[in-house]
Amino acid sequence: MGKIKFGTDGWRAIIGDQFTLANLSRVTEGTVSYLKDNFKDPKVMIGYDCRFNGRLFAEHVATVFAENGVQVFISNSFASTPMVSLSTNKRQGDLGIVITASHNPPEYSGYKVKSSAGGPAIPSVVADIESRIPDTTREYHNRFEDLCESGNILYFDMEAVYLNHIKENCDVKLLRSSSMKVGYDAMFGAGQHVISKILPYATLLHCDFNPSFQGTAPEPIEKNLTEFQALIRAKGLDLGIATDGDADRIGVFDERGEFVDSHHIILLLVHYLHKVKGLSGKVVSTFSCTEKINKLCQMYGLPHETTKVGFKYICEIMLNENVLVGGEESGGIAVTGHVPERDGIYIGLMILEMMAKTGKSLTGLVEEIYGLVGSFSYGRNDLHLPEPQKQYVIQQCRDGQYDTLGGQKVLRTEDLDGFKFHLPEEQWVMIRPSGTEPVLRIYAESATREKVDQLLADVVADILQHAAEVYRA
Repeated sequence: MGKIKFGTDGWRAIIGDQFTLANLSRVTEGTVSYLKDNFKDPKVMIGYDCRFNGRLFAEHVATVFAENGVQVFISNSFASTPMVSLSTNKRQGDLGIVITASHNPPEYSGYKVKSSAGGPAIPSVVADIESRIPDTTREYHNRFEDLCESGNILYFDMEAVYLNHIKENCDVKLLRSSSMKVGYDAMFGAGQHVISKILPYATLLHCDFNPSFQGTAPEPIEKNLTEFQALIRAKGLDLGIATDGDADRIGVFDERGEFVDSHHIILLLVHYLHKVKGLSGKVVSTFSCTEKINKLCQMYGLPHETTKVGFKYICEIMLNENVLVGGEESGGIAVTGHVPERDGIYIGLMILEMMAKTGKSLTGLVEEIYGLVGSFSYGRNDLHLPEPQKQYVIQQCRDGQYDTLGGQKVLRTEDLDGFKFHLPEEQWVMIRPSGTEPVLRIYAESATREKVDQLLADVVADILQHAAEVYRA
């Protein structure tokens, strides 16, 4: 059995390859060791998403916990990551475990660890658990059903807890009375039952059980949402909300069927919460986010902090400080008044509330932001490269070999997490290896979509040219 490493958000692996019952036992035993050393009579909350064998894997993990003396509360059906996080907080669990691979392709599954505060376990806790994972595991003989009968494992309705929280913290009456026409694409993920219960009038897509996700990774980015985009335009919807496999990430479309990325959503939330609702606090964004966030914070006199990529770094700050908005480029966003967890559905409802209260379209709200910080566009290219070439490119970045990128002079470079190259005219390019997938992520920002697309194409060409040198050497 190989070494098990946690990425930016838990452990993920291909089902039947590294993601096996034996390896799940090892990870769970490492978690048990951490719990017993840090809590008296520990208890965990366990949920799972809509992937292949999700329930089987969750029940196996529950069995390992229960046989090792940990009290288990397990979801009575599939549950989103925000549902598990919220339930862990409300039920005062010591940890929450989610069997999910989030936005990864359907052949993956994973294991996320959540804290009692209702968000990702902080990096030091994750590192501690990882260090305790044994090289081998013992056999487990008790049946899941027997452990349920003995009370060592108890079912818990996490969706009901989540729905009650939404009703207590969102203006559901306003949302239901709004004339806004809303569409929701669950991408076959674990959020598929919730929107219809909050917004009965919503137009739904991919809200049924399909572990193959129709062959598309359940990541709510524009290229994966073309069917949803066409539906929005055909039905004349005012807002389209999409969430990923475990419903903690969001993708948004405006009334024209144009994709509104996370950078714009973060800016909209800062503007709405501070200027419209009169709230204050620190704004936290990850290294791959737009520089416009800092610009808006300076205008409003709000503190701003940049973290490494991974919501766990944002969560750690939210646990200790008053954070107004915390967000990352990949669609994971959290706001004050909720648990310190990214939540695609909660953020989608907040955007709808923003539109309903201001009486403005999403396009109108974005134009309002542009009037403050200037217009911009953003794009990302996930470049699949053999590992030697990928590492070669990263080493080139580390050694300062890129004086120009995409035919433009590099003005300065930041290396907080990956490498961000600042170019003329407030443009930038970032190169970073994924922490959960075998890809090299290329990010870019420029004034228009056309300029972003061209910049990405030129930068990828530069990278491929450099990467080819590893074979010529």
